[in-house]
Amino acid sequence: MQHFVYILQSETDGTYYKGYSTDYKRRLEEHNLGLSQYTSTKIPWKLVYVEVCTGKTSALKREKQLKRANSDYLLWVINQPINILKVSSPLD
Repeated sequence: MQHFVYILQSETDGTYYKGYSTDYKRRLEEHNLGLSQYTSTKIPWKLVYVEVCTGKTSALKREKQLKRANSDYLLWVINQPINILKVSSPLD
């Protein structure tokens, strides 16, 4: 089973939400359906970052690190090659 950390961005106000899941696509759907109390007031959300982790423990540690990060770091990490959503171009 793969473990992921993800970052969502609210399309309402631009705020970020950081989380952990074994199925990040399902979690995005749950957030956008209002099934998460914390994120239900800022729907819709878009997925801006997904990182594959080696296991649950490392994913939870990484999630904690991202939750403590400032917005400058989050913007930086979103644009890193580790983000599996990042589409590489020939100029990268």
